[in-house]
Amino acid sequence: MPGGHLTYDDRRKISEGLAEGLTYAEIARRLGRPRSTIGREIARNGGPHGYHAGRAQQATGWRARRRPAAPASTAAGGAVRRDPQAVREFEERLTATFGGVPTMAARVMACLFTSDTGNLTVAELTERLRVSPASISKGVGWLEQVGLVRRERDNRRERYIIDAEVWYRAWLLGTRSMMLWTETVREGVDILGADTPAGVRLATASRFFELISTDMAQAAEHYRQTFAPTGDVPR
Repeated sequence: MPGGHLTYDDRRKISEGLAEGLTYAEIARRLGRPRSTIGREIARNGGPHGYHAGRAQQATGWRARRRPAAPASTAAGGAVRRDPQAVREFEERLTATFGGVPTMAARVMACLFTSDTGNLTVAELTERLRVSPASISKGVGWLEQVGLVRRERDNRRERYIIDAEVWYRAWLLGTRSMMLWTETVREGVDILGADTPAGVRLATASRFFELISTDMAQAAEHYRQTFAPTGDVPR
């Protein structure tokens, strides 16, 4: 039934549809399901390039076994009531959107973003993600290396933090990458000759990357000027 749970046969047809290069909408029509259902199913089970019917079926059973019987109650102080299953599904979709980020690092990022405090310990991340501390350490290590999280010691525990500057730092990282591309490509023009077809091609690429890096740097500064007065992004 369109409103019921997906079966293994449904998941097999989704896998076949992805292999054929069908869009989510085409797969949804083939199964008689809403497109949003197909999109969520694929996002939470490896994405369009990593989806496998068998693994998706096993993961669904595992999630069902660990699902709480009822939504979280309202916390003291009037916090908004949340559906734990909806939160987990959102975290899975968010993880799938972090293109280019290693899977475990992306999962850690999603957990930090959806925590009210914006900081979690290894034990808390391990409990939420159901993985080993070593896996958490590997994901956090990558995020620290690129400047997306930082760590602080809380008594004898280390706490991993994502703050208001995270996207500013990530943007600057991209800006530096564009500048490196500019410099590297510009060297190729001198080596291959500015009047050669290869040199002309590289010169065009150099101008492109230079323009992009300049625009990115200006956007980052605009962000600082916009948010710094509120204290969200301290200088």
